[in-house]
Amino acid sequence: MPRSLAFFTDVALRVAEGGVTERNADHTVIRSPGNPMFWWGNFLLMPAAPQPGDRPRWEALFRRAFPDAEHRTFGVDTPDGGVDSGEWEAAGYEVLRDTVLTAAQTVPPRRTPTLDLRPLHSDADWEAAARLRMAVNAAGPHPHEAAGYLEFVTRKLAGARAVQERGQGAVFAAFDAHGAALSTLGLFDVGEGVARYQTVETHPQHRSRGLAGALVHAAAQWAHERLGTRTLVIVADPDYHAQALYERLGFCPTETQLSFQKRPPDA
Repeated sequence: MPRSLAFFTDVALRVAEGGVTERNADHTVIRSPGNPMFWWGNFLLMPAAPQPGDRPRWEALFRRAFPDAEHRTFGVDTPDGGVDSGEWEAAGYEVLRDTVLTAAQTVPPRRTPTLDLRPLHSDADWEAAARLRMAVNAAGPHPHEAAGYLEFVTRKLAGARAVQERGQGAVFAAFDAHGAALSTLGLFDVGEGVARYQTVETHPQHRSRGLAGALVHAAAQWAHERLGTRTLVIVADPDYHAQALYERLGFCPTETQLSFQKRPPDA
């Protein structure tokens, strides 16, 4: 098991979706052949934080592994965010220090919306989830180009659907009376009694109504019953309000996920 719980779960999910890993003496390559546009499905995992002056060597290893990629993504397989990041930031990288939170069980949210909270089943459900993701992207501060993002979303949801059909988890949504998905997330088993949440999103016009919290709790209950989950894992941007929401639901900060990301020039 990697030393980082976050990357242990990330890598397990990528493999479940059809990805492959290539272990080398000093790093691991994670590939997602079915979704080459997925930055964090195609990345290098470092065994420890890089040392000053290491960046050119790591970039050369990335180019060798992904010669056609325009992005650059590196994960660090440690449970803390300690690193001298100046060299990477000066080269145009985002240095991400996300909070990894865990819980044995969740606390019911204060508000429970009167919506249909359940796993996706039909083609119409999955199409509704795709429309939600497109709406979230369009409303974001740095939206991706629509056609390219739709292709990414289609591939990503197809991978999640395949995992769900094998009984390893599910994508959940809060549906309104018309079948529109107002909030979605994934929760998938990664082994050893651990399940990882993925992509918690709420439609821009339906935020601050308790949808995400209700869905996180409903999915946790489902995972305990269907998957035998003992540890729930969720990752949050510490500068975004979601971390506080997860803590109100019973999650506790456990570690920090450290990564380096450089977007393509046109992203």
